[in-house]
Amino acid sequence: MATRCGPLTWDSPPPEAEVRWVYQPVEVQYPDGAWELGRISAWWTDAAGETWCLLRTVPHGSRPQWLRYDPESVRLLPTEGI
Repeated sequence: MATRCGPLTWDSPPPEAEVRWVYQPVEVQYPDGAWELGRISAWWTDAAGETWCLLRTVPHGSRPQWLRYDPESVRLLPTEGI
């Protein structure tokens, strides 16, 4: 696990060897109640055991950002078959 301090950013990502790359479609709920589709492209767990995800929302194409994973506001969608 990484021991670095400070927030994760696009310019300051976690150590590459600790990142698990994925393709995970999601729905993101904002504080105002609005929903938007998105994609998680990586997972990382910090030294404290917190799970982080590299999240990008679409269709606005926001820049991917590392966020602490919150299953209440980021819902995982199926990746195959329904």
